Amino acid sequence: MLGAITGDIVGSVYAFNNIKQKDFELFGSKAFFTDETVLTIALMEAITRDVDYGQVMHWYYLQYPRVSYGGHFRKWAASLSEQPYNSWGNGSAMRTSPVAYAFNTLEEVLAKAEHYASFTHNHPEGVKGAQATSAAIFMARNGTSKEAIRHYISNQFDYDLDRTLDNIRPTYHFDVS
Repeated sequence: MLGAITGDIVGSVYAFNNIKQKDFELFGSKAFFTDETVLTIALMEAITRDVDYGQVMHWYYLQYPRVSYGGHFRKWAASLSEQPYNSWGNGSAMRTSPVAYAFNTLEEVLAKAEHYASFTHNHPEGVKGAQATSAAIFMARNGTSKEAIRHYISNQFDYDLDRTLDNIRPTYHFDVS
């Protein structure tokens, strides 16, 4: 969770900008926590207290209404809806790190990642992103090699992990997926 929250704060000033350089300030004066930090903490609370994640997300939304939630999430949270909104964006992957630490087998991590993603991100791609991220974190915390993690994620989720940052950078543009 600390890595996810740190990454969120460090990346906050770059999130909607197509920054393509390697030079950046780690904790700049304009850095801030976003909805990803709020909802990661909400997920850990839901897991540790064994309570409904949807209700916890709604409560956290009301406590932190001005962070950078996506439009669909904001509408969902404000309506107090219990129904997911079929999101395929990156939110479920961004906030899933507690799942990788709270459960003890890869099978359980995959099932719980799907469960917690589905409160909002019930589109197959939204679920897949949460599962891939949770699996990678779980495998890393259990000493699995980078190459074995790469192989598993590529095969299990059909993600192309052979591209390098230098290959991606020239054509990259921000996209919630």
